Amino acid sequence: MTPTAVELLITGMDELHTMDPTRGEGPTGLLRGAAIGFTGGRVSYLGPAATAPEAQRRVDAPGTIGLPGLIDCHTHSLYAGDRAGEFRRRLNGEPYTAILESGGGILSTVRATREASDEALAETLHARLQGMLRRGVTTVEVKTGYALDEVHELRCLRLLKEGRWPQRVVPTYLGAHAVPAEFRQDREAYLRLMIDRVLPQAAELAEAVDVYCDRGAFTLDEARRVLEAGMSRGLVGRVHAEQVEFTGAASLAASLGCASADHLERIDEAGVTAMAMAGTIGGMLPTAMLYMRDVSPPARRMVDAGVRLAVGTDYNPGSSPCPDLWTAATLACLLMGLTVEEALLGVTRHAGLALGRPELGWLTPGGPGDLCLMTPPPGAPARAETLVQHMGGHRAAIVVREGRVVLEVVRGG
Repeated sequence: MTPTAVELLITGMDELHTMDPTRGEGPTGLLRGAAIGFTGGRVSYLGPAATAPEAQRRVDAPGTIGLPGLIDCHTHSLYAGDRAGEFRRRLNGEPYTAILESGGGILSTVRATREASDEALAETLHARLQGMLRRGVTTVEVKTGYALDEVHELRCLRLLKEGRWPQRVVPTYLGAHAVPAEFRQDREAYLRLMIDRVLPQAAELAEAVDVYCDRGAFTLDEARRVLEAGMSRGLVGRVHAEQVEFTGAASLAASLGCASADHLERIDEAGVTAMAMAGTIGGMLPTAMLYMRDVSPPARRMVDAGVRLAVGTDYNPGSSPCPDLWTAATLACLLMGLTVEEALLGVTRHAGLALGRPELGWLTPGGPGDLCLMTPPPGAPARAETLVQHMGGHRAAIVVREGRVVLEVVRGG
């Protein structure tokens, strides 16, 4: 073994999509006949298999599709309880905003989450994350927002930061998710609680601050105050924008330099232009759109204007109880008009940008050593387009996180 040997070398993939168009074919930087090596948690070789270095461990993976570890850039996956009853109410035609305003929706999950123990919250989150890992997801953004008080919001952030999770977790403080019941008569008191007491502590635990700016949630001025307070403390700014009603939140996100504005079903032309000029990523959440029976955001108009789009699950117990990022990618094409390549970038490189983590979601020497090897649907060729064409249920053959194999399925066993 030579001194230049890598710790782990993977070869034999039918396709390897680097998400770096300067390195391979097309928008996804496709390589064929390639190998990828990892040392010290980083990519240490990326090139032809014929000239690959020796390795402490070599894995040959014919019949697989290589991609950067997927990124689910928008989830609410830390919660307790369920909202099956709310699902029935929406099927019967009751609007979500009416359910929220009657104390249901987010507020019902708040009650269950506050009552749950640390152990119960951690156990259920770990199980959800493990399921995502099996789909090739190596980075998951997890928001708070189902506690809505000082003690329990900070408790949730500590769980996210200190827990031993199957993959990289990016904690986001979403205290501005809804106004809790005990503050309904004094919204200003809750805003002051967030800004003066919680955010200074949350900034030590979270990576981002998010606000749900919409009817029944927070106004544009309230969103500005929370975002400015969090971003001034070094947190990445993110916004739930233009989902139920137009508010101007997309333009606000762009003006403040937020990394992303998500949902965007009712964005206006000024918001599209502002996001394009600012480089704010548009977060497409098609499973939420489907569950809410909503209209599609103008995704093609946004792309044509220069807005880069990420794709996430918005996984939560009410409006998007779907943790499958591959399903979201397929629906982003079918319902929103994304191309296959745009959907793949949406769950990798653009998702990293949405988190304010531009180093994630693509493969380059010296970059993070995150990789997933996906197997195609039965009978389908090993091409990435088949993963997007066939809706959901895909499983990874191998997942590498920070240069170490964290999941490996024995084929033929």
